[in-house]
This record gives sequence, C-alpha cells and structure tokens, in this order.
Amino acid sequence: MSKPRIGTPCIGVCSTVFGDTVCRGCRRFSHEVVDWNAYSDEQKRIVWERLDELLGLVVSNYFEVVDADALAGQLDYQNLRYQTQLSPTGWVPELLKAAGRQRIDYRVFGLEPLPATEGLAPRELYDLISKECHALNQAHYDRSFARPVGSTGELVMQAAREKGLF
Repeated sequence: MSKPRIGTPCIGVCSTVFGDTVCRGCRRFSHEVVDWNAYSDEQKRIVWERLDELLGLVVSNYFEVVDADALAGQLDYQNLRYQTQLSPTGWVPELLKAAGRQRIDYRVFGLEPLPATEGLAPRELYDLISKECHALNQAHYDRSFARPVGSTGELVMQAAREKGLF
C-alpha cells in the first residue's frame, strides 16, 4: 500500500517569480517553492506545520472554530476547496474569500466571530488576514534566513562559500 502523497501549498498565485522572498499566494519561502519537489515527506510536513501554525495565529484573532465538522461539511457542501493539511482554523480564509462581500452567518459554518470581525465583510477579513499572515511569514523568513548583504557580488560570493566553491 502506498502512502498518500503530500500535496503542495501552491494556489497558483506565485509572487516569488517577481522577486518576493515569501510567496503572497501560498506563503512558502522562495527556496521552498523552488525545492518543493525535491523535499522529503518529512520536509514537506515541516513546511505545512509552519504554514498552519502561523495562519492559525492570525485567524484566531478573528474567529474561533467551535465545530470543525460543521465547517468541513459546509465547505464541502459549498464545493469550496480547502487544504486538508491545514487545521480547521486554516480553512477559514477560503470561506472568507469565496463569500466575497456577501454577509454570511458564520455560526452555520461552526465559527464564532470575535469582536475584531465586527463591521467587516468576509472579503475585507480575508484581505486583512492575508496581509497579516504574509507579514508574519516575512518576519519569520527575515529572522531565519535573511542576511545583510552590501551588494549582489557579496551575495554571490557568500552563496559560493556556502556551497564549498571557495
């Protein structure tokens, strides 16, 4: 019996091709986007866990998932795609994006809206969550990977040294 394949977080809106170090679509780091197909299942799981944790931090400022089964059931009923590698909190942005400007009863979806959601349309919440989540992922990238570099030449030399070429 084969193990289920670990899917990619890619949503087809890649901004790393334009030089972003964190993709505005899937929020992976540029090197993760490039190297994804070469990653082991464990490496992929680690990326998914980070994405889920950071997304959960942001979404939990706006919603509490009180009934994950209701959320999954309604997302399926509405034929909305959601990443099963994420926790139910991570599914909330897909609901918000699909709802657009239309008001919805979050409780039907097993969600308890928190005071920060008041007066905001679902799409406004989606945009806000996306912006905050991207900033959080960018801060994580900067803390973990960014190195101060004075010039492109220095960056090339630094990369060459790391690869053992110098």
